[in-house]
Amino acid sequence: HRRLSAMKGLIRLLLLLGLSASAHAQLPTPPQIEASSYVLYDFASQQVLADFNSMQRVEPASITKIMTAYVAFDELARGHVTLDDQVLISEKAWRTEGSRTFVEVGKHVRFEDLLMGSIVQSGNDATVAIAEHIAGDEAVFAQLMNKHAARLGMKGTHYENATGLPAAEHYTTAYDVALLSHALIRDFPEDYRRFSEREFSFGHRGVIRQQNRNLLLEMDPGTDGIKTGHTEAAGFCLAASSVREGRRLISVVMGTDGPRSRARASKALLDYGFRFYENVALFGADKPVLRLRAWKGDATELPVGVAQTVTLSLPRGTADRLDVQPTVVGPVIAPIAAGQTLGSVTLSVDGKTLRTVPLTALQPLAKGSLFTQLVDTVRLWLNI
Repeated sequence: HRRLSAMKGLIRLLLLLGLSASAHAQLPTPPQIEASSYVLYDFASQQVLADFNSMQRVEPASITKIMTAYVAFDELARGHVTLDDQVLISEKAWRTEGSRTFVEVGKHVRFEDLLMGSIVQSGNDATVAIAEHIAGDEAVFAQLMNKHAARLGMKGTHYENATGLPAAEHYTTAYDVALLSHALIRDFPEDYRRFSEREFSFGHRGVIRQQNRNLLLEMDPGTDGIKTGHTEAAGFCLAASSVREGRRLISVVMGTDGPRSRARASKALLDYGFRFYENVALFGADKPVLRLRAWKGDATELPVGVAQTVTLSLPRGTADRLDVQPTVVGPVIAPIAAGQTLGSVTLSVDGKTLRTVPLTALQPLAKGSLFTQLVDTVRLWLNI
């Protein structure tokens, strides 16, 4: 009886340990957020870490101005406009309803001031002036916005204006806003810094100082952008980006019930991503994944790998379960050019595929001598 009792005790202990280990390994679910849709996106890996209705079409409100800024930064980079351009304010820009920078009709305003008014103050008047200066007309500017959206893969987005004021065919998704935010930071890192400014002052007759509506800039030291939005139909929205210990996450929260709600929801998502995920860098241009048998070439082996470092976002503690499965298509027969695709590498954890990347030649393989080619032809034919 003592032996049976001890065995039962041991079994209970093992079961408890097993349950404890299983619970420890299980990734906690994302925080409960009162929003119509949201997404948490890792900048380096470009992976979605958490989402809810992230592909659902919603009104973007002033989050639209992220694309307005993207187009403006692109035009600056191309030399089509300059920060010192003096922009004549039209009556349409001056009369635009909603948030204002308080530009005056008939006055000239530096293009850089209009940018700051649009980005920091969310001024609709400044935003329309930007669009008119770049494209002559806001509707034409919207065409530029849609071209960039298509190029960036924003399949659930269509713009009708530069400001985000409600329009029948003006919509986006939380996921598309994350794609755009990633592109903005990647393509224009210096210009992106404007989104971290806490306030901006402007005025012809008297300086008017306005605060950035992104409360997360105060709540989270690592937050350096991006943009708020609000209309009655869209609710309160926020695209945010934060950096902690060199790692950047992007959160997009749409349709909350207030400015503090959108900030708290965004912070909860960012905290979750930083706490429960880690980034793992794999491969690199100078790190072979395999050395393949080469045929008919001036060498018998060819190193193959991945052209660029691959970054994955993994639940903390699962990196040791990462499975790397290379696949090579057919025999490697010279000539082979450096960078030529020869197969792929599939990366998975616990049977779930995370990424499949091309496997390429890390160096060229020239044809060998006629004798080598003849011998290898025979060997290939005999399958030896």
